[in-house]
Formats: sequence, C-alpha cells, structure tokens
Amino acid sequence: MAQIFLVAFYQPLLNLLVFLYNTAAFRDLGIAIILLTVVIKLVLYPLSKKAIVSQKAMQDLQPKINELKEKYKDDKQQQSVALMALYKDNKINPFSSCLPILIQLPFLIAVFRIFRDDLNKHLELVYTFIYRPETINHIAFGFLDLSKPSVYIAVLAGLAQFVQAKMMMAKKDKKTVDLAKAGDKKSDDMTTIMNKQMLYLMPALTIFIGISLPGGLTFYWLVVTLLTALQQWYVFNQDEKAVKVIN
Repeated sequence: MAQIFLVAFYQPLLNLLVFLYNTAAFRDLGIAIILLTVVIKLVLYPLSKKAIVSQKAMQDLQPKINELKEKYKDDKQQQSVALMALYKDNKINPFSSCLPILIQLPFLIAVFRIFRDDLNKHLELVYTFIYRPETINHIAFGFLDLSKPSVYIAVLAGLAQFVQAKMMMAKKDKKTVDLAKAGDKKSDDMTTIMNKQMLYLMPALTIFIGISLPGGLTFYWLVVTLLTALQQWYVFNQDEKAVKVIN
C-alpha cells in the first residue's frame, strides 16, 4: 500500500512541484506551491463544484428538513423515509459533498509528506525527463522560509477558513423564520448553533494545527482555502444568474 501511495500520489506531486519550480515559478517555492495548488484544484474541479452545489442545496433545503424533523420527531423511521423522499424529489445526495474531501485527502497527505521530509532529501525520485536541481531553495518570495512553521501563515489560513465557512452559511430566509414561529424554533436554534461551531471551530483548529506544521504545508492549505472560497463565489454567482434568467 505504501508503494502504491508513493507511485500514485507522492512521486507525481513531487515531480510536478519540481517541474513548476524549475519553469513557471522561476525557482520560487512559494509560486510553485500556488501553481501546484491551482493544478490540483483544476483536476478536482468537477467534483468540487458538485460538492459546493450539494452543500448549498442542502442549506437551502434546511427549513423543509427542520419541518419534517419536527413533524416526525416521535417516529424516527418515518422521519428517515420522509427525508430520503425530500432528497430524491430535489435530486440531492446528502453524501455527495463528502466525496471531494475524501479524494483530496491523499493529495493533502502527499503534500504533507513532501514538506515534512524536506524536498531536497527525495530529489532522487524526480523522473529522468525532468531536470533535477541540486537543491531547492525553501525561501519563498525572498523572505519566507517554508521549511519551518509560521504563525503568520497559520493565522492567515485560519482567517481564510473563516471566510470560506461564512460564505457557506445559509442566511435565514422568511420560511426559516416562519418555521421558528410555528414551533420549530428548537430545530432552528440547533442548526444555528452547529453553524456557529463550524464557523469558529474549524478556523481555530486550522491555526492550532498550522503553527506546528512546516510553512510549506500551511501555505498550501491557505492557497487551497482561498481557491475554494473563490470557487464557491463563482458557483453561487452563476446559480444566482441562472435564477434571474428563469424568473
């Protein structure tokens, strides 16, 4: 299994990073990481878009979900049947948003190992048709050492995580307020509490973990988060335009 991971993920990503470092990044590791992240995001774009649309659809459907939970609160079996029917009628797979995360995990692990192990210690894994530099300079943008943990990058990654989570939070619409007034306030409050926990907990964890990781990995996560937020904005904007055209 370790050999499969090495050949399928670690070595290709290492080679792509070295190739970008030698060419488009002008031997700047920070720029190479940005370009590497863009390539990975483009490869995973179809799945990421599907996940974002699914998450947004689930949030838009939350008032109806709360309504069904309240209606069948004493009958869990009927509640499950009603919820599955609701998902089917709206063509939503509640588990589809998890797939891109699972697919991205091996990439994240590979990038983590690349920077944890020090790039210069595994340059023998560079393919013969790619130029292999004697050493890779870990200083990015002329001042940032990506081989060492950076509190500043970790904080920026946490702030980016906060912005991304904020974008994904569903605004309370009129129907949600009406449901709360009708007696579904408990479900609405629970949803609000969970959203707030995700809004603040994930950025805090990102900072806490990031300050102990190599700066290159934290920087990679920062760029991933920023690109994901940009992707969310684009998908949401396209969705709003489609609604306006239909109306």
